[in-house]
Amino acid sequence: MPANEPFGGIMPVLTRHVILAGAMSCICVPVLADMIDESGMAPWEVCGLCHGLDGVSAMPKFPKLAGQNAAYISEQIHNFRTGLRANDGGQMEAIIGEIDPADIDAIATYFANLPLPKATSQQNDSGARSDPPAVGEHLFAYGKSGVQACADCHTNPSGKTPILFAQHEAYLVKQLADFASGERTIDPSRFSSASGACFRAASRLQRAEITALASFLANSTAPLIGPSAGDQ
Repeated sequence: MPANEPFGGIMPVLTRHVILAGAMSCICVPVLADMIDESGMAPWEVCGLCHGLDGVSAMPKFPKLAGQNAAYISEQIHNFRTGLRANDGGQMEAIIGEIDPADIDAIATYFANLPLPKATSQQNDSGARSDPPAVGEHLFAYGKSGVQACADCHTNPSGKTPILFAQHEAYLVKQLADFASGERTIDPSRFSSASGACFRAASRLQRAEITALASFLANSTAPLIGPSAGDQ
């Protein structure tokens, strides 16, 4: 090993990951595609800037992807690419526009193979507890008049049906609210699927019910449908 390179080829790797970690800790402003130097980065590392390299994002506006169904991740990436789905400020569309379509399946597989996140006790923005989880649990398990039970599709989801357990509460509230308002749309061909059921259910839930359902899911651990975070 040359005397002037005490750490050999390790330093470039360490430097890159220190920079990546620093960027992740400063992600309080929207990330724009032209601000990211992607040279030498694996495609999922770009996603990791917001969603975490471990798939457990620090900020609720970015969903946790760890252990999520690969087919669902791939579908959502394609939806952002085609304009079927959008988000606040358009940062997802900008970043995904820089991703090689050939890398989408690799990105989805990377996050799908990570351990599922643990449920965490969360508070709403005011610092007060959300509606009693029992209300949300009842909605999840049984639904209500005119609303299909979430459990019918999301208890042991597969394929393009997302895992919702241990997701950020604020993220779930926003997505349900966006479904209810029509802000978030779905592929018309999927209207008879779980996505369609969610779209219809959300429009029939009161705001308090959405909050209660999100609170229950955020504070619930997924069934044994994959590796758990405790297995690390």
